[in-house]
Amino acid sequence: MPDRAAEPAMFDYIIVGAGAAGSVLTERLTQDGTTTVCVLEAGPPDRNPYIHIPAGFIKTLFDPSCTWQFKTEPTELTGGRRIATTQGRTLGGSSSINGMIYNRGQPNDQNSWAQRGNRGWGYDDVLPYYRRSEKRIGFGDAKSRGREGGIPVTDMDWIHPLSEAFMAGCVGAGIPRNPDYNSGSQAGVGYYQRTIKDGLRVSAAKAFLRPAVARGKVDLRTNARASSIVFEGKRAVGVRYITSRGGTPTEVRARREVIISAGTVNTARLLQVSGVGPAELLQRLGVPVLHEVAGVGENFRDHYASRFVMRAKPHVKTLNEMARGVNLGLQIARWGLGRPNILAVAPSHVHLFWKSNDTLDAPDLQGVFTPGSYAPGKTYILDEYPGLSAGAWQHRPESTGWVRARSADVFEDPEIQPNYLSHPYDRQVHLGGMRLIRRLLNTPELAPFVERETLPGPQAQSDDELLDFARANGTTTYHLIGTCRMGPDTDPTAVVDDQLRVHGLQNLRVVDASIMPSMTSANTYATTLMIAEKAADMILGRKPLSDEDATQAA
Repeated sequence: MPDRAAEPAMFDYIIVGAGAAGSVLTERLTQDGTTTVCVLEAGPPDRNPYIHIPAGFIKTLFDPSCTWQFKTEPTELTGGRRIATTQGRTLGGSSSINGMIYNRGQPNDQNSWAQRGNRGWGYDDVLPYYRRSEKRIGFGDAKSRGREGGIPVTDMDWIHPLSEAFMAGCVGAGIPRNPDYNSGSQAGVGYYQRTIKDGLRVSAAKAFLRPAVARGKVDLRTNARASSIVFEGKRAVGVRYITSRGGTPTEVRARREVIISAGTVNTARLLQVSGVGPAELLQRLGVPVLHEVAGVGENFRDHYASRFVMRAKPHVKTLNEMARGVNLGLQIARWGLGRPNILAVAPSHVHLFWKSNDTLDAPDLQGVFTPGSYAPGKTYILDEYPGLSAGAWQHRPESTGWVRARSADVFEDPEIQPNYLSHPYDRQVHLGGMRLIRRLLNTPELAPFVERETLPGPQAQSDDELLDFARANGTTTYHLIGTCRMGPDTDPTAVVDDQLRVHGLQNLRVVDASIMPSMTSANTYATTLMIAEKAADMILGRKPLSDEDATQAA
């Protein structure tokens, strides 16, 4: 008789990745109390205290113990720089290290997905799933906002005079205040809504994964880096993972499905090293071609932002001063007392959704304003002088790139090439955004607080000068999508169908931001939660949610 103790552990489902999508899926798939799920997370448990204190993202962003320290490939259009595009590597994934902004985007984002042949992915189809995932605390129309979901969405409670002055300047320039940019009507200016409650970050792991684990049907394995998908013919039956470079793989098996929710970079890389992807790439890696899918790793997009910095007048106390010395001690005390403070705010305070030129019908830009500023060439390192900053990025960039494994070793970072600003239209829109931001930082309403522009500085005026600044100083917004694009099998760039099943394979789905057919006019977190909510119903064979039963299903 064979030694049955040596046989791989068996579960109903295996989920690779305990990030936003993986956490939601784990919760929904185990709600019946009988379904078993094995979750493989490449990172450690989310015990780092900086994960849970909102301002702690400044620490975790640079901490390789809980992040993937990815960098893009250099190009002439980014000044030959390799740009850090960090992603979360812990329970909750990037929801444990992100800027905590909740932003759905415009209805036409999803309508365009449906128009590409993805049935059931129009805005009216997905709205119930946005609602099911959120617990809106504050103003919001009942038809568009959820009140019973896992992710609390709260309003800014720490108000700075600079933010009020910036918004007043926007209104003076003809941009209206918008009390709820997540209602389906995005245009305007206002405070960001964020996933913070009672002074703490609420990650997807806290909202969804922990309740699922408490049911006792989840085998959660941390520091488990998936190294390959196990196939029998064209059918996915399991996953192998390793806990150290060169370590002996452990195999787990799935009775029903293998679900890849490892994020835009790692999902594409895992498929490639498992023999699913462009044949030429797999041959170059020395990986046997199990199934050629040309789009795996291609169609990659990200938002690229440029920021302006203004020096504030000496009497103005900005975040730069409040985050140091005695002032910081006072803010920590306020945080401990549950009073508004700088430790419990998102890094971006004010949103701006507007147009790069006046001929457009809808916003094609997202802008941010913060009553603080960062040192030139530094990421989240505050200036020594009082400062304020604002920036903008294009909603739907045309520039596309790729994610490609460099080897079959999953401990070697893949090649990440976004090709920022490579499309001429992107450069045009980026310039429009830069000129809009500069104009809004020089309004009469903001003038009493501002001394001068320090970055890029008044010497940068022409299109060429501004683009030179963007190439040398622009950066990612960490909104990575598209490497496993959703689309019908008639689309040669598509990787998954509208049920998120990998074309040509059985029992294998992808559920994360990599399936987005095109970029949303928003940060990607809220939409990733929605995708996972909808996917769970697909996996369980349930009928799609309607507006009427979205709240009841939460």
